Amino acid sequence: MTYLRPVTKIGLLLFGALALAATSCSQTPKRPAVAEQIAKTYGLDSFGQIEAIRYTFNLEVPGLNLSRSWVWEPKTGQVSYEGKDKDGKPVKATYVRSQLSSQSDAVKNEIDPAFINDQYWLVFPFHVYWDTSAQVQDMGTQESPLAKRSAKRVVLKYPSEGGYQPGDTWELYLGTDNRVQEILYSGTADGKPLRLSLSNVAVKLTGSDAWADAQ
Repeated sequence: MTYLRPVTKIGLLLFGALALAATSCSQTPKRPAVAEQIAKTYGLDSFGQIEAIRYTFNLEVPGLNLSRSWVWEPKTGQVSYEGKDKDGKPVKATYVRSQLSSQSDAVKNEIDPAFINDQYWLVFPFHVYWDTSAQVQDMGTQESPLAKRSAKRVVLKYPSEGGYQPGDTWELYLGTDNRVQEILYSGTADGKPLRLSLSNVAVKLTGSDAWADAQ
């Protein structure tokens, strides 16, 4: 997915489905019906089939182009990272998130926070359902801001303190199939234009050693 035009508000069109998941839902408290509908539309029920997820997070802002590549094994919590440090030198790291306290400061303070950020964008539809600290509201049918067409508006708002997305608000505009057509994001952007994309997205399913490109 790719977006342009953010200042503090970002217009985003999602293309294709994400058949991936960010965390287990076995202990998820009851959420609004629309939250579960969105998550299931994007493959919530397929989570148990995934052994590993591969993707590259790409970000372009004035004066900065970065790419961070990840392989995440959700059943074991193992994360493999490949990217560059602040000086542009290649960096590779592999760690288990449940053992984060034993990792280096670079992993704890730089690499793992980057992982959390990047996988959030990758599996955003699932966070609507799984992030129980966030308030989800079904606002009914309204006109979408970009395409100016009728769509169901759903608002996801995080608390002002704590968590990974404090104070952020996401306005989702859904088609009749519950797929996200547009997103309006209000957060803490610094006003610089940027371009975000995800590439090389693939999954490795249970019983297979081959990567299957996400569709």
